Amino acid sequence: MKPIVKESDYRTIKNIINNLTPAQKTREVGQLMDELNLAKKVPDNKIPKGTIQLNSHFEVELGQPSQTIKMKMVIPKDANLAQNKISVFSPLSVALIGFKEGATVDWELPGGLRKIKIVKVTTQVQKEMVTK
Repeated sequence: MKPIVKESDYRTIKNIINNLTPAQKTREVGQLMDELNLAKKVPDNKIPKGTIQLNSHFEVELGQPSQTIKMKMVIPKDANLAQNKISVFSPLSVALIGFKEGATVDWELPGGLRKIKIVKVTTQVQKEMVTK
């Protein structure tokens, strides 16, 4: 499966990465760049419904035993775990960006290899984000 990413999300994430210091360029940032380079980039109005992207609210089931979590994918400065907002640089976000509701992804998370099923993508913001 090849991820699908909105052109505006691609530009936003690349801009953030380009402004990171070398110390901030973690393994996850490298993996995210690999995923973005692999992804099919589409105009914002052509992103398939139910695709996880920046500002998507999503629900996933993680591995065995099954654990369900609900999160929102955000840019790093907006991340807040108490509000269920995870950075696009987090291992879970790197695994899921560009994949659609119903997909199952195998990914190495901090707790080991996990099977992640995307149960629901509930909200998507279609406007382009501007970051400095």
